[in-house]
Amino acid sequence: MMTEVSFQKDAIGAIHSHPHEQVSYIVQGSFEFHLDGKVQEVAKGDSIYIPSNALHGVKALEDHSIILDVFTPQRKDFL
Repeated sequence: MMTEVSFQKDAIGAIHSHPHEQVSYIVQGSFEFHLDGKVQEVAKGDSIYIPSNALHGVKALEDHSIILDVFTPQRKDFL
């Protein structure tokens, strides 16, 4: 399952976890990415793998930042 989410500068995707594996691809802009207590900056063209049940979240560093998230298995809570 793929989802595309747009953020304005300083918008936050709260720290959370889920049983799905996830790959996030930065389509536009940049983010401060939190993964299991570590923080890194990611920008357009970067991708990051989030294992099942890992704590993760983001903060947008620019207006019009876009992230494409790919989940397996499908997230029924998003339907």
